[in-house]
Amino acid sequence: MSRGLRGLLLIATGLLPGLARAAEIDGSALSVLWGVPFAGLLLSIALVPLFAPVFWHHHFGKIAAAWALAFLLPFAAVFGAGAAGVNLVHALLAEYLPFVILLAALFTVAGGIHIRGNLHGGPGLNTAILAIGAVLASFMGTTGASMLLIRPLVRANDHRKHVAHIVVFFIFIVSNAGGSLTPLGDPPLFLGFLKGVDFFWTVGHIHQETLFLVGSLLAIFYAIDRWFHGRPGEAARPDPTPVTRSIGFDGQVNFWLLGAVIALVLLSGFWKSPVVWSIAGTPVGLPGLVRDVGLLAVVGASLWLTPRQVHADNQFGWAPMQEVAKLFAGIFLTIIPVIAMLKAGTQGPFGAIVGAVTRPDGTPDPAMYFWATGLLSAFLDNAPTYLVFFNTAGGDPAVLMTTLAPTLAAISAGAVFMGAGTYIGNAPNLMVKAIAEERGVKMPSFFGYMLWSCGILLPLLVAMTFLWFR
Repeated sequence: MSRGLRGLLLIATGLLPGLARAAEIDGSALSVLWGVPFAGLLLSIALVPLFAPVFWHHHFGKIAAAWALAFLLPFAAVFGAGAAGVNLVHALLAEYLPFVILLAALFTVAGGIHIRGNLHGGPGLNTAILAIGAVLASFMGTTGASMLLIRPLVRANDHRKHVAHIVVFFIFIVSNAGGSLTPLGDPPLFLGFLKGVDFFWTVGHIHQETLFLVGSLLAIFYAIDRWFHGRPGEAARPDPTPVTRSIGFDGQVNFWLLGAVIALVLLSGFWKSPVVWSIAGTPVGLPGLVRDVGLLAVVGASLWLTPRQVHADNQFGWAPMQEVAKLFAGIFLTIIPVIAMLKAGTQGPFGAIVGAVTRPDGTPDPAMYFWATGLLSAFLDNAPTYLVFFNTAGGDPAVLMTTLAPTLAAISAGAVFMGAGTYIGNAPNLMVKAIAEERGVKMPSFFGYMLWSCGILLPLLVAMTFLWFR
């Protein structure tokens, strides 16, 4: 943990004695300026790596902590230590820690599985790997599936001249669209699960959209890859990795641990217990506590049971996970006033946004929610964006799953599908790009990647709007 995040925890400790004086935040009374730290952090994530990559690499944790303090200290000064402490503890215990613990478990388990062997990459094999990844993504997370399959996919095609398009479609399908069916699949859906959305709700309500998008992307990819594969000189370079006839797995114990992760998440959703502890006003239920402790145990078991050679073969390291953990600590703190303002509806500073996604009769417009959630997810990371529009739509899971089911479906689909719009839309996107570049793949620039996403994804998303979200 960085020194900045340790400082935040010390501040939280100092704030706790004043919790008795805490009060609910009235979002309608807040100025839009309270959203500046949140916007500043997200813009930092988008722009600093582009213009100052070395500085970002060494100081992203400090940048996240600075923006968090830019919200927390003025908020404590204006509204009191109690209000700041209550909201800080709630963000950490109810949202951030469960979120990052699940990501860490999936990241560790996937990093402990090494796919041994190498096949000769071609349109059929590559399409099959992407299809398998799409299925795995909803069960081991987009992060887990991406970390498991990107290296074997690049290795299978290291004899080819053009590989970047394969990685781009991998990001579209495996790192994003494939994770749309369960809360395990993508961080936004897990946040919805933590808010009370049923585990199987998404698979029941956006499976048609998922099949359409993934199926269309696989068909388009096959056509493009077949065209590249048939060009003269495409496979002229010698294959640096010997082709083997069989594929095997090292670190098989992690498949059992993956099953434990799924079981723990399911358990926390179905197990209803009256045992609840209140920590600084935040209820911590026994099922959630058992889930998080169990997931941490899975992390420890994976690190202990996985042979060192497997981690070495996978080039396993904690840097990607550390970056996600530090950045999202800042995001979950700075988003506190933004959510409060959105909950205020048309009476709050963001009344124009609420009005834009609302029809004249006062009902939500699923198409507008789909595009508003999706476009912001492409640039501002899809997990906090999902949370923002979940609360804009009322934030009541019981209502959103029933009366407003089309709206929740639009929010879920927009956050997951359009997270593929840019490299910064979803955490695995940048991880996959970095791994591919380490293996010698010349990936498109930030805006070059956007040309791919606009040219391929945009028409499919427009078609989905008219088919399901009108």
